[in-house]
Amino acid sequence: MTFSKREVLGAPLAAAVGLGGVSRAVASPPGRASARPTPAIMPGRFESTAQSLAGYRAPDWFRDAKFGVWAHWGPQAVPGQGDWYARFMYVPGHPHYDHHVKTYGHPSTSGYKDIIPLWRAENFDPDALAARYAAAGARYLVSMGVHHDNFDLWRSKHQRWNAVAMGPKRDIVGAWKAAAVRRGLRFGVSEHLGASYSWWYPNHLYDQFWPKLGVAYDGADPRYADLYHSNRDEPFLNTPASWYTTNPDYHALWFDRIRDLIDSYQPDLLYSDGGLPFGAVGRSLLAHFYNSSMARNGKLEAVYNCKDTGSGAFSTDWAVQDVERGVLKGINPHPWQTDTSNGDWFFDRNGTYKTTDEVVAMLADVVSKNGNLLLNVVMHADGSLPAESDRLLSDLAPWMAANGEAIHATRPWTIYGEGPTTAAAGAFAEKTSYTPRDIRFTTKGDTLYAITLGMPQGQTVITSLAQPNPHERSRVRSVRLLGRPGGIAFRQTGQALVIDLPAVLPTRHASAFAIAFA
Repeated sequence: MTFSKREVLGAPLAAAVGLGGVSRAVASPPGRASARPTPAIMPGRFESTAQSLAGYRAPDWFRDAKFGVWAHWGPQAVPGQGDWYARFMYVPGHPHYDHHVKTYGHPSTSGYKDIIPLWRAENFDPDALAARYAAAGARYLVSMGVHHDNFDLWRSKHQRWNAVAMGPKRDIVGAWKAAAVRRGLRFGVSEHLGASYSWWYPNHLYDQFWPKLGVAYDGADPRYADLYHSNRDEPFLNTPASWYTTNPDYHALWFDRIRDLIDSYQPDLLYSDGGLPFGAVGRSLLAHFYNSSMARNGKLEAVYNCKDTGSGAFSTDWAVQDVERGVLKGINPHPWQTDTSNGDWFFDRNGTYKTTDEVVAMLADVVSKNGNLLLNVVMHADGSLPAESDRLLSDLAPWMAANGEAIHATRPWTIYGEGPTTAAAGAFAEKTSYTPRDIRFTTKGDTLYAITLGMPQGQTVITSLAQPNPHERSRVRSVRLLGRPGGIAFRQTGQALVIDLPAVLPTRHASAFAIAFA
């Protein structure tokens, strides 16, 4: 989800093609007045009111996990053009439209419905992938449930366009869940369905030029309305207010499908791409998710991630904040999460990828601020890994084996870090270039960890640990370099804690020190 980086079809084009304001969407009546009852939910502690939901507290498993891997994966990986393909293949002038016409044909005859059968996932091995994710330090695994393309990746009871019925003809969510359980990982699902109704508006339009002037795209064909929706009057205009539809019939459909996802796979984590959708309907789903977790576990073990973007509702009283492709400025009093990808959200054959150095630095920065990192590891359409994703997992495994002590089950220190680099903050602000002099702190019990955001050489100097200093009352007693047995030489002066480094460091990318106090 983004409101800042996309070329988006707006109201002028909608007006230019003569679209009227009469809704035909999901059998909604004019004006969309609705007297729908509150959806049925699992009885329990939580009800569909903000006051009831305000009793939520993030479970300890999430606070301890710190790192998760996301399979942001589906039919949109097939063209190899990156994110939002299902939308922009219907927007003339966009590279996705040009690619689609050249490769698959004009969207009036060859549309997204024709991409779905090409997604076969023939090399998808969830057990092998989950093993690599666990070795790389992930403590939870999140499967895409449904993207904005309206295609369910599970054995859906309410949507014939699903991965069991077509495409790979396999329960993708179920396969990820089984692999996660076998590896001892917590399991989550992401839903992007809430925004689909407005997001996919362009599939009902047509070219403004010859030779296909006025020839409707396949999204206007009523035979496929359950895939493409029948939205004629609610375009997504790149604003938070237009992210979610006001159509109550779609709200009910969203509830039924996401409740089916929750009930069928009992995830520990649910992610919405935006704020909590649809008012009381969304709160009902959230109450159902929390009550189901309590009934199953005897306590609340569920995590709900959503975004404070102005689309839908958000409060730290009942949700764990998610920040897309960015970080918060400082230590947040509440647990939170960054979600990002090592490349584009879907495979892009011409895309760029984060280096392992960048991923490790981002992980340390996020954890030092009381957050978790949820990282999409890009997959090919067939389920195999691009070379860049394979290399990242291979790099992370030894680094986390040595340094995971400074990441997992830690908590923030008095300050999150120090160093010469001013970190970017906020959503879509992840391009900070750190140096080994940038340090991030975490704690576990009486131990302080200091993580360099790069490979240091010669010495590591930590000015926050000068003696005396305002952050610790005691003198440093010992320093360990994680991944290396025994202690390491240091001296504590009135200016800094100075740590002498060995000629050969135990790991690449970053070093972590365990510091004990007298």
